[in-house]
Amino acid sequence: MIKQQVEEFYNKHYKLLMILPLIVVALSLISIVSFYAKTGDIINKDITLKGGISATIYTEKQVNTAEIEKELVDASVRTLTDLSTGKQIGILVEVSGKTSDELKSYLEKKVDLTLDDQNYSVEETGPSLGSSFYSELLMVLFFAFILMGITVFITFRNFIPSIAVIQAAFGDMVIALAAVNLMGMKISSAGIVAFLLVIGYSIDTDILLTTKALKKHEGKLFDRMWGAMKTGITMVLTAMAALTVAIIFSNSVVIKEMFTIILIALFADLFTTFFTNAGIVTWYCKKKGIQ
Repeated sequence: MIKQQVEEFYNKHYKLLMILPLIVVALSLISIVSFYAKTGDIINKDITLKGGISATIYTEKQVNTAEIEKELVDASVRTLTDLSTGKQIGILVEVSGKTSDELKSYLEKKVDLTLDDQNYSVEETGPSLGSSFYSELLMVLFFAFILMGITVFITFRNFIPSIAVIQAAFGDMVIALAAVNLMGMKISSAGIVAFLLVIGYSIDTDILLTTKALKKHEGKLFDRMWGAMKTGITMVLTAMAALTVAIIFSNSVVIKEMFTIILIALFADLFTTFFTNAGIVTWYCKKKGIQ
C-alpha cells in the first residue's frame, strides 16, 4: 500500500523532486563563492595547510580557551579529554604568526606552568610547505573526480545517466563544503582526504540505482528503482549511524573532522541520489521507452 502511494506521488512529482536538491547545490555554490570573496579561499584552512604551530599542553588545570583564542587572534584552542573518564587531560593550541619560543613563553604565563618535554609538545609547519601540500591535495582531489567520471562513462556508455551519477557526487561535495564553512570548521589535510572518501561514498548508491534502472529488465521501472532505493538508503543510514557514534565518542580531532564531513555528504546524498539522480534516470527511461 505504501509503495503504491509513493509510486503515484513520485510519478506525478518526480520532476519537482529532481529540482529541489539542485536548488540546494546552487545555494551552496553561492555560499562558497561568497566565502571565497571574503577570505580568498574556498575553505577555512588550519595550520597543516596554511602553516603555523600546533602545541599540546598536558595538564588537568582548567584553562580559559576562549581568552587564549582572543589574545592570540588567529588561533584555535581545544580541550583534550580522556574518553573513558571525560576528564581534561590537556589543551591543543593551533596558531599562525607566532614562533615556537613566543608561543611557549606566552602559554607558560597563561597556564602558570613550566613547560618541558614531559608536559608539552610542539609541531611547526612552514607557510610554503603548507601551501604546497594544500595545492597537491586539491590536485589529487581534482584528478580523483575526473577518473571517477571516466569510470562512470565507461560503465554506462551513455551521456545522460553518467551525468546524473556525476552530478550527485559533485552535489554531495559542494553541499558538504558549504556546510563546514558555515559551521566555521577549520579544514586540515585530513579534511581534504575526507572529501576524497566522499567521492567513493557518493557514487555507490547512484551506480546501484542507475544500474538497476537501465541494465535490469525484470519488473517495472519503478519496482527496480524502489528495490535500489531500499538497499541504498539502508547502506547510507548504516554508515551514518556508525559515523555518528564515532563523532560522539571519539577523542580524536582528526576523526571528528573527517567523519563530520562524510556524515554531511551522506545526508546530502540521500536527496541528490533519490531525488535528482532518480528523477533524471526516470525522465531518460520514459523518453527511451524503457519500462
